Amino acid sequence: MNQIVVIGEGGHSKVIQDIITAMGTYKIIAILDDKYKDIQERDGVLYGPISAVSNLANEDESVKFIVAIGSNQVRLEIVKRLRLQKERFATLIHPSAIISPSARIGEGTVVMPNCVVNANAEIGRHVIINTGSIIEHDNHISDYAHISPNATLTGNVSVGEGTHIGASATVIPGIKIGEWSIVGAGSTVIRDIPPFSKAVGSPTRLIKY
Repeated sequence: MNQIVVIGEGGHSKVIQDIITAMGTYKIIAILDDKYKDIQERDGVLYGPISAVSNLANEDESVKFIVAIGSNQVRLEIVKRLRLQKERFATLIHPSAIISPSARIGEGTVVMPNCVVNANAEIGRHVIINTGSIIEHDNHISDYAHISPNATLTGNVSVGEGTHIGASATVIPGIKIGEWSIVGAGSTVIRDIPPFSKAVGSPTRLIKY
């Protein structure tokens, strides 16, 4: 069984750990979080600060890593801090997710239970496709984005880097949402959203841009 190191030990990490267990292809050998000051072992799993990544990476080049942190900005900062080659990051897909053979999913990305990723969708690196969300055909989701539970992105939607789509939001076909924007929970997006914006409501209105 392949070995994996989980980085982060908050609520999001608990879900990631469950996905790893459900997949059955990885064994968690370490959980790293900066709340730990030194290395300790419990039930065969190492717990320690994130700085322990370098030793674990150098000891065994086959070990994979996953950044299990919900904040898009913090996830980006941690990935940069780790300085690992992209191939060292695992891509995790829950067994209940439905993934088109033509979809492409980048390293470090997690697809959670009951998601659908349809034909020719392209999902970048370190993206969160959260529980029950639907990514329709020909979507492009950039690195470090987060598609929240039960969100629906219809066909040909583009989501910029670091953007957060709130729970149960719906985006109509062909919409472009700029980088590092936020779409509120339950929103209906019928117009393009510029970068670094916040949009809420049904239909959405910009409240920050």
